[in-house]
Amino acid sequence: MTTIPLYDPLSPDMLRDPYPTYARMLEEHPVHWHSGMRAWVVVRHADCVRVLREHRTFARDPGRNGEKIPDFRQNVQMMDPPEQTPLRQLLVSAMRSQDKDRLFREAVAFLRGRLTAQESGEPFDWMANLAAPFALHMSAALLGVPEPDEEAYAEISHGIALRMDAGLAPENIPQGDAARKRLNELGESWFPRPEGDTGLIANLIRRADKEFSGSHYIRNSAAMMFNASYGTIFAMVGNAAYLLATDPGLLPELSRPSLVATGVDELIRYDGPAQGTSRIAVSDTTIEGTRIAAGDSVVTLLAAANRDPRVFADPDDIKLDRRPNPHLGFGSGPHACFGSEFGKLSITAVINALSDEGMRLRLAAEPTRRTTATVRSLDTLPVHLDQ
Repeated sequence: MTTIPLYDPLSPDMLRDPYPTYARMLEEHPVHWHSGMRAWVVVRHADCVRVLREHRTFARDPGRNGEKIPDFRQNVQMMDPPEQTPLRQLLVSAMRSQDKDRLFREAVAFLRGRLTAQESGEPFDWMANLAAPFALHMSAALLGVPEPDEEAYAEISHGIALRMDAGLAPENIPQGDAARKRLNELGESWFPRPEGDTGLIANLIRRADKEFSGSHYIRNSAAMMFNASYGTIFAMVGNAAYLLATDPGLLPELSRPSLVATGVDELIRYDGPAQGTSRIAVSDTTIEGTRIAAGDSVVTLLAAANRDPRVFADPDDIKLDRRPNPHLGFGSGPHACFGSEFGKLSITAVINALSDEGMRLRLAAEPTRRTTATVRSLDTLPVHLDQ
């Protein structure tokens, strides 16, 4: 068994900057056993893609390894093909039916309103004053549901993020499960939607056949989609804003129409929210010559794979025109994020709103990071707006 000195993903140094450690792992320990997580850790791009795509060998559904999943945790992300396929297709179809141009206009208008409301020259916390309300507003607009209370929902989302780190901090499980139940209760309140609604959930209800209509899977999945949207936008807009605030040359370049699409993808590759995800081996296999036994957990470190020099030239540099850019910021395979377009839309809206108002971000103080390993997110980001 290949074991390396235990690294702690929740340590202050790793939360501040995990990438030097990832670089060493990529070269020296591409597959190794992490005794704290009781899992194999896989870091190279090709190996991560293989684990994420080979669902017959690497399961997302713990039930395939004999674990019973309570109803409140059952949703599309806890299923594997072929059982997952009809529900995922239904959700993807409803997602694609949304009016992206309208949502983008709303996003830019919302951000411009928030930005212009800030007192010129006065520092403010980007995460609390902009990222959180923006994430809530956009997620509600996408699904076509009322905006939940901001403070209450932030508590739900944070509890679920802590639950994702259960392998490192099992003491977070009760808080995370309680948050998931509160989320599902919120999701229940969204069904059914009034006739004439145009949001994702209304579209989902219209498309659902008898197999899924009224199913807790579809309700739980809708709630999961809301939280995935909120959490991703919150973290992604925060990480992107930090890069804009620390590199004043980025925003003018990203404002160029020829660079915005590739540039947004590059920001996500360089420092996206998704650090890793796990699977369970359902049969004996090998990765990089290392034997993985049936029943073993495998953690794919997506953020490390996004800096793999075998795939990305100069991986520690931001190249706004990087092509191709097969980053794993939204995962890969049957569990890849099907709302990736809206995540990228959110960052593009931030770039547009700042550019439209002639504003630049500048750090007012050192930011703080949330103590979460699966999701890389800032907790506070004090900034100035310069015009």
